[in-house]
Amino acid sequence: MTLKKIGKALLAQRMERQVRSLRQKNKITVIAVCGSVGKTSTKLAIAKTLSGAHRVKFQEGNYNDRLTVPLVFFGHEQPGIYNLVGWRRIIRQNRKQLAKPYPYDTVVVELGTDAPGQLKEFSYLQPDIMVLTAIADEHMEYFKTLKAVAAEELVPVSFSEQILVNADDVPPEYIPQTTHLSYGLEAGNYTTTERKPVGLQGQQIAFRLPSGKDFTAQVAALGDQGAKIVLAAVAVADMVGMSATAIKQALKAVTPVSGRMQILAGKRGSIIIDDTYNASPVAVEAALDVLYNAEATQRIAILGSMNELGDDSPTLHSEIGGYCDPGKLDLVVTIGKEAADYLAPVAKNQGCKVQTFMSPYDAGRYVAEHVRQGAVVLAKGSQNGVFAEEAVKILLANQSQARKLVRQSAYWMAQKEAQFPNT
Repeated sequence: MTLKKIGKALLAQRMERQVRSLRQKNKITVIAVCGSVGKTSTKLAIAKTLSGAHRVKFQEGNYNDRLTVPLVFFGHEQPGIYNLVGWRRIIRQNRKQLAKPYPYDTVVVELGTDAPGQLKEFSYLQPDIMVLTAIADEHMEYFKTLKAVAAEELVPVSFSEQILVNADDVPPEYIPQTTHLSYGLEAGNYTTTERKPVGLQGQQIAFRLPSGKDFTAQVAALGDQGAKIVLAAVAVADMVGMSATAIKQALKAVTPVSGRMQILAGKRGSIIIDDTYNASPVAVEAALDVLYNAEATQRIAILGSMNELGDDSPTLHSEIGGYCDPGKLDLVVTIGKEAADYLAPVAKNQGCKVQTFMSPYDAGRYVAEHVRQGAVVLAKGSQNGVFAEEAVKILLANQSQARKLVRQSAYWMAQKEAQFPNT
């Protein structure tokens, strides 16, 4: 183990002890969101919905590893790993908080994993509710098989009080054998009975709850994936005892966040669906479905490479190419080598018009030249080597909206400059 890893482990252990002490001294409901995709959006939807009736602590970003999850409980931003002064300050401030009543009754966190054996490190949390959003291909260079992904994502089941599972996106063979509740668009303890799209503003959903507190609400969430995210929030809110009236009112605060199906105004009166935070096969297909159903004079899909898919990457990129429908897409623009090598040729064979680029800046400039009045443009891709948000930036009608894009900090802009110099 490297010195850096040792230091991170020691810091994490210290803060984990403080979290345990915090829970022992205060009555706190802990909700943990796990799964291959959709964790951050689901976490935020749950937190914002519960905030209608509870004092909720959560973090807007994706603090989801062993070192950052404890920071959520105490409300800290993460210092640099070598910032010893910053870490000492955090430990000291945590001790001060432990001497006072905790100002929140609920904490919502997401638990991430990059490789087998990491989720067991969160056993100290003892979540009151664990939400499992999906089991799908993720970090396949380490997991190798979907069975291995499932084995890892199911680890928190053993140390969580209640389990809520997305029945739509967890394959039946991986549904926990222990007692649990489920949610899904057509089947589950929590489900929907009717959904009506409201353009790209969201949709109206009729929710069915096992408690009998059925209700209908308009939500600012797009497509099937957006509906599932909101449904998870409704389920958790019902599980902790919120009334249907309170849940319906609280759902007004659930809105798309940066890089996750966010709607932005584009050049020439176009509309941009900004889904650039990350990409996996199931999420790309869900985003394309939203684009396919959008009323538009022109539909353009900017699709970046999907990273961390391991040996299955060629096949999975090819499958997305096959999902590109020439009857619903006027143009497919790819960013990155794997998208160019595997996605683009299949999309072309499908009959799509396709242009490939290695740089998001080149992709953005090309789309800016070809976008028409009334177009809808979807942008989706992974991080390193792609950064599709930079293509979106070029397409914005108002550059002041660039602040709404993901990865705009000095750190990330330096990473982009290093990967795409002279752009």
